[in-house]
Amino acid sequence: MTSTAPTANRTYDLGFARWVSQNVEGGDRLSMCMQCGVCSGSCPIAGQMDHGPRKLFMMIRAGMKEAVLRSDTLWNCVKCYRCVVRCPREVPVTYILSGLGTVAVREGYAERQDTERFAKAFWWSSRTLGRTDERLVTGKYYFSFGLVAGIKKGLANLPIALAMIRTKRMHLTAPHKIKDRKGLKAILAKAAEIEAHEGEAS
Repeated sequence: MTSTAPTANRTYDLGFARWVSQNVEGGDRLSMCMQCGVCSGSCPIAGQMDHGPRKLFMMIRAGMKEAVLRSDTLWNCVKCYRCVVRCPREVPVTYILSGLGTVAVREGYAERQDTERFAKAFWWSSRTLGRTDERLVTGKYYFSFGLVAGIKKGLANLPIALAMIRTKRMHLTAPHKIKDRKGLKAILAKAAEIEAHEGEAS
């Protein structure tokens, strides 16, 4: 049963907030948020988000599930943890955003997000090599839009790539790989098994 809390302007649906509290890492601390705005004020790219962390938490309390899970805030977070360190109520903001991102992908809300495409490319490199290779990540991201679009994006950003090569910020050698990739695959397989088990339990 969905419980609600009336306000002067609208009725808030607390069902989604309760679900987040029970199913998202750090979500049990969501109720501690007092909307002081320290998280959004500390965020180095809050201006690039459609909703800052403070507003997103209020949207969770308002039951705005779809708007929350379609928000680019989940993907633009750079995981600097300033919000976590500075929160006076010790709300693990970064962890909650990451958890919501996982939910957004699982339930299909993030399927069309450009940032989700990049996240997939980043994860592919990490999973395959045990490291992230900027050339492979960028290439896979560009070509996720299609062959022609990928070529156009690559050519448009060629000056940046050449500048990075000149300043030795990007190398031209073969991609670096970790030695124990077999061990990495075993770890990832176990993590997937645990996640699937937890998903069935919930």
